Amino acid sequence: MRSIGERLLNAAVAVSVDGEVQDLMTPLRKGGAFRVLTDRDPGAPRGAAPFGGPRAFATAVRRLRTRRQDRLGPAIDEGFYYDFEVQTPFTPDDLEKFEAEMRKVVAEKYPFVREEVGMVEARKRFTDDPLKLERLDDFTDPNEIISTYTDGPFVDLCRGPHVPDTGRLKHFKLLHTAGAYWRGDEKRQMLQRIYGTAFFKKDELDQYLFRIEEAKKRDHRKLGRELDLFQFHPVSPGAAFWTPRGTILYNTLVDFVRERQRADFHEVKTPLLYNKALWEQSGHWGKYRENMFLVLDKETGSTTCRSSR
Repeated sequence: MRSIGERLLNAAVAVSVDGEVQDLMTPLRKGGAFRVLTDRDPGAPRGAAPFGGPRAFATAVRRLRTRRQDRLGPAIDEGFYYDFEVQTPFTPDDLEKFEAEMRKVVAEKYPFVREEVGMVEARKRFTDDPLKLERLDDFTDPNEIISTYTDGPFVDLCRGPHVPDTGRLKHFKLLHTAGAYWRGDEKRQMLQRIYGTAFFKKDELDQYLFRIEEAKKRDHRKLGRELDLFQFHPVSPGAAFWTPRGTILYNTLVDFVRERQRADFHEVKTPLLYNKALWEQSGHWGKYRENMFLVLDKETGSTTCRSSR
């Protein structure tokens, strides 16, 4: 890589090979159009989160919570998240502590060391982490490459790409925490998920956080209550009670949509009640059963559920 020049090498965060982004540690396995990507390159993925943000964050959490915890965390469109198996849910105070520790991880500039390992070695490295072992079971292709990344004391299972070291991840923010079932299955253990984001430049992070705050001000759930358009009540979870003001607005919108679609669409009316088999097929039954309106037919023993529309 040093053949590209010292200055460009120091600025590089990844490379693009035939349109596929990979980090500087990954061997070049194919030919094609080659380009070095810096944090200013429009061809690089948006933000710094896909380049090791979750790993640096997990290192900070692990240093503060020393006992064993199962963990995983990918980059997503708006940043990253990380799941932890802990006894006590995280609090806003925890997020502040994790952020402070993450700043130390960034300052220490741990290099991200990539290794490609076989299945036997991978299972050995994560023998005390059952969630990682379960993820390894997903590697059914014998030719699929299993890679790990190490930064300081933390080793994780990840495809990458990553920046050369944690010092490149200076501008970040932990956003909020939530519960999440392992693999979205309510029958599996509940994990604690922390969402965050990271950018190469401070102004990009500031702009992103500003957009989040502006979106909160315009949240329809907040504005609807403030403008006396609708109310919610525990007797009907997730369904709105429209006020007279809200009903006028609702009907106005329906009339507008109906007029716009009149030339190209025909209206139909669908039932409000369905047999539970429909919701089992759609996945709603497993996730939202506790909040669904159920009607039991005593003669047939079948269950009917109200539509959410």
